[in-house]
Amino acid sequence: MENISVTHTDAHPVVATAGVSAKTWRDVVKAYVALTKPRVVELLLVTTAPAMFLAAHGVPNLVLVFWTLVAGALAAASANTFNCVLDRDIDEKMRRTRRRPMPRHQVEPIQGTVFGIVLGVLATLLFGLFVNWLSAALALAANAFYVLVYTMWLKRTMSQNIVWGGIAGCFPPLIGWTAVTNSVALAPFVLFAIVFFWTPPHTWALAFRYRADYAAAEVPMLPVVMSAPRVAKRILVYSVLMVLTSLALWPIAGTGWLYPAVAAVGGVVFLWESVQLLRRANAGADDVELKPMRLFHWSNSYLALIFLAAAVDPLLF
Repeated sequence: MENISVTHTDAHPVVATAGVSAKTWRDVVKAYVALTKPRVVELLLVTTAPAMFLAAHGVPNLVLVFWTLVAGALAAASANTFNCVLDRDIDEKMRRTRRRPMPRHQVEPIQGTVFGIVLGVLATLLFGLFVNWLSAALALAANAFYVLVYTMWLKRTMSQNIVWGGIAGCFPPLIGWTAVTNSVALAPFVLFAIVFFWTPPHTWALAFRYRADYAAAEVPMLPVVMSAPRVAKRILVYSVLMVLTSLALWPIAGTGWLYPAVAAVGGVVFLWESVQLLRRANAGADDVELKPMRLFHWSNSYLALIFLAAAVDPLLF
């Protein structure tokens, strides 16, 4: 008689016949794509391309833009894949992440590791051969920092994990700039600093929403180890620093009026949401009652808008 195995998932039992794979090639492809965290890759590219337009003071070489974005996407995908492999124990304990490929055993750790290595090597070669080796080195440094410093150390041990770990996510503007100029300057470091100050409000807002998840996984995100009002105050401080830094790009990069106008309006909305979050926290709200996703979603829009303005501004002025 044929052996039948029954595997239970959160939704329903899946019955698989012994000796017959329960996965189609589409399932396998979807699992590997999910390891790369496409939405995170997209967000990183949003800060790469505009830096190239700003560096070129107009439209950069479009072939160069293509290879920079392709290599950048592969580099980010590699880092995210390693993150999924190393964080599989954490992801298994969190409702938000437990349906990722690793917790569901759709991809084995060794397979994920090989996939991450292949993506990383390919990204480095594409950067070096079709962009320049400075950009390749920066992308490699960002990935090493994200995997070795943030994922393997900071995330599991420090409440300020995302403040310093977020440095890895600040590299794309630098990479975009160096792709065009093959050198560094003050302006891309201002873009770097904008993302640096943006990361804590963005991430802590999400951590408020999933505080119980992080607590269950024993990840010391700031909202897990600190009261809501104190975290909200820090979000406001970082938001102020972010807005001031974004406005500093205007004189440093010599933009026209479009960029500072967008940065100012977007910054006012960001600060308003931060103040409202603090007000709700001081009133005793917690977790979902804080409505932290309002700030989280706006933070994504804000970053996209000011970087888009940085790209369009040199086309107009």
